[in-house]
Amino acid sequence: MKRGRFYNSPVLNIQMPMWRSKLVLVLLLMGFAALLAKAMYLQGMSKDFLQQQGERRYERTLVLPATRGKIFDRSGTVVLASSVPAYAIWAIPEDTKEATSHDIEQLAKMLDMPISEMQRRLSKEDKNFVYLKRQVSVDLSAKIKSLKIPGIHQQEEMRRSYPEGDMTAHIVGFTNIEDHGIEGVELAFDSELSGQPGSRRVIKDRLGRVVEDVTAVVPPVNGQDLSLSIDAGLQFDLYAALKKAREEHNAKAAAGIVVDVNTGEILALANLPTYDPNDRDDRKGASLRNRALTDTFEPGSIMKPFTAALALDLQRITTSTMFNTGNGHYRYQGSTISDVSRNGVLNVAGILRRSSNIGMTMISEMLTSKEMWTKFTELGFGRAPQANFPGVASGKLRPWERWRPIERATMAYGYGLSVSLLQIAHAYTAFARNGDMVSLTLLKRQGKPTSVQAYTPKVAGLIRSMLEAAAGPDGAKLAQVQGYRVAGKSGTARKIVNGRYSTSQYRSSFVGFAPVSNPRIVVAVTIDEPQAGGYYGGRVAAPVFSSVVASSLRRLGVQPDAPIESLVAVGSNGESPR
Repeated sequence: MKRGRFYNSPVLNIQMPMWRSKLVLVLLLMGFAALLAKAMYLQGMSKDFLQQQGERRYERTLVLPATRGKIFDRSGTVVLASSVPAYAIWAIPEDTKEATSHDIEQLAKMLDMPISEMQRRLSKEDKNFVYLKRQVSVDLSAKIKSLKIPGIHQQEEMRRSYPEGDMTAHIVGFTNIEDHGIEGVELAFDSELSGQPGSRRVIKDRLGRVVEDVTAVVPPVNGQDLSLSIDAGLQFDLYAALKKAREEHNAKAAAGIVVDVNTGEILALANLPTYDPNDRDDRKGASLRNRALTDTFEPGSIMKPFTAALALDLQRITTSTMFNTGNGHYRYQGSTISDVSRNGVLNVAGILRRSSNIGMTMISEMLTSKEMWTKFTELGFGRAPQANFPGVASGKLRPWERWRPIERATMAYGYGLSVSLLQIAHAYTAFARNGDMVSLTLLKRQGKPTSVQAYTPKVAGLIRSMLEAAAGPDGAKLAQVQGYRVAGKSGTARKIVNGRYSTSQYRSSFVGFAPVSNPRIVVAVTIDEPQAGGYYGGRVAAPVFSSVVASSLRRLGVQPDAPIESLVAVGSNGESPR
């Protein structure tokens, strides 16, 4: 009975029209056809476009940076430059819309960036990659990551660190934000230090996480480490001595070089003012100038030994040839040549010891312009030194055909030409050695150095003895070093201001070597525009030379070659005026 009632239900007895069922079926088929057409369109005709859009958003080529080589001093234990981990903070502007204004303000503050600049960068919705800041420290990057700001991502990179700071700034130089060398050794040996970066093509999700690798990883090739010729201890001593002298004499600038006589290695090179290569804001202005290599100046009296040596080498004079310098004034070619004091009759040793301009003028009369130019050129003046360093100056040495007799005379005592401190230090190696100049290098030398013969060994020995007297009791007393025999020459040159030689602006220099019995180092020092405590090279620059030589020879373990009791006490005002 129940069963009959079920089959006789009026609801079930209603017959659906056939056209309605067919319509539903057609609509379903049309829907599936539309989906199929859309799928075919997306996977066929629009495949390249969509793939490109997907790659723009999520596929990245990650640069695997090569670790830049370290720079060491000659000992291989003191690091002068190295690469440390850092992070680049970047954003996908479209994704940062989900970030709160507080998040953005906090991020701007942490990156030390004006909020307006942060908002400007994040407003570039057409960009999928915008740098916010490069080379952020590991600690700061960790703090930023903990904020979990939408659209803000990080990328590993390297940052250059310079542990010795301003002391070696002009030697080592620095790199730019892309880790390419801009100054100093970083620039000169950029290709060796840089290495070869690798790459990794990946797909990232919206959170910047790597989902998968698209292509095989190309590993990076790390850069080479470099060992410089610089001795960190000697560098500190030179830097400290220059800094003290600059402050004491209220000078505009100062520079110094220490060269190993035997190998030609530059053991120390310092300039003031200097800068901190770790601080990008400090890398500007005159402080960047490597004055010892790039600045040129009229050398003054430190040029005199080269002229005297030439005259001896050509046998135009001997050590017994006498010159009457008179009362300190000498009329020559319509001009008056002056000495600081009356020197009377002098031989060549006396001319160097008393630094007589008149005596040098008389010696120049025995030489031709061509002979002087040829010798000066052999010594490296007027051409850039081969020192593995960018920006080295060549100085100025005009063609000898255009020299007038008065110019030949002034060049004989250091005016009318310009040199760099590196050039003059290099040339003095001829007197410290057997008349040959050793080739210079800023890298630790492995093999035997080359040299160029400038004077005969006999003449080099004669000048060496004369320079020892010039730095002795009757010369620049302040250059003396207890326990060691030293040789050298002071120089005081007037600077040209507005086309005329100034009466108030000078450059004070001293160049010499020690120990005389077996020279080990050449030290060249120049102080630019000393304003207090005198301006003569024998007073201003000679004490720096003495300090640097004393500390350097002791650090190098060079045995004293002068009995201590035989040394004359250094006086307070007994230096040679020139």
